[in-house]
Amino acid sequence: MDSARNPALPLWLTLLAVLAGAAVLLAMGRVPICACGTVKLWHGAVMSGENSQHLTDWYTPSHLLHGILFYAALALAAPGLGLRWRLFVATLVEVAWEILENTPAVIDRYRGVTAALDYYGDSVVNSTADVLAMIAGFWLARLVPVWVSVAVVVGFEVLTAVVIRDGLALNVLMLLWPLEAVLEWQHGAGGH
Repeated sequence: MDSARNPALPLWLTLLAVLAGAAVLLAMGRVPICACGTVKLWHGAVMSGENSQHLTDWYTPSHLLHGILFYAALALAAPGLGLRWRLFVATLVEVAWEILENTPAVIDRYRGVTAALDYYGDSVVNSTADVLAMIAGFWLARLVPVWVSVAVVVGFEVLTAVVIRDGLALNVLMLLWPLEAVLEWQHGAGGH
């Protein structure tokens, strides 16, 4: 069944990707919710064992930015692909990242080269909420002028850099090319 006869197909596949991602994370042994036994809408304490365990936290904006960036990248790379199919592709990438991010190797990498000394991975509810934040960012980029998307990206990067000394760009930098000076600066504010 192709999308011309069933325009909802890519949306159903997107939902299936989100659910499959949660199932894989559960199968990997990730905790469904915070070991504290509660699910909070927001958890703002970065230096906490509950970071990345609740629905949203200071890293949620980076996932919103993923959606904006995926929207832009796919609009440029695959302009002939329908919007819903581009959302499906973006969701697959985000789900794959959430799975990879929660492997022992990547968790150890975070702990070894970033300020995330007490990071033990995400709960499944947090990972799923991160994917939904990416989807929200994707749709936001679809609905607003480009300058608004750029302002949102810059605004959240500045906000998280000021408040928690981290963000999407710093996170990627420290994972791929760790700089001691950045790590020292991050630890100066209590770090990740």
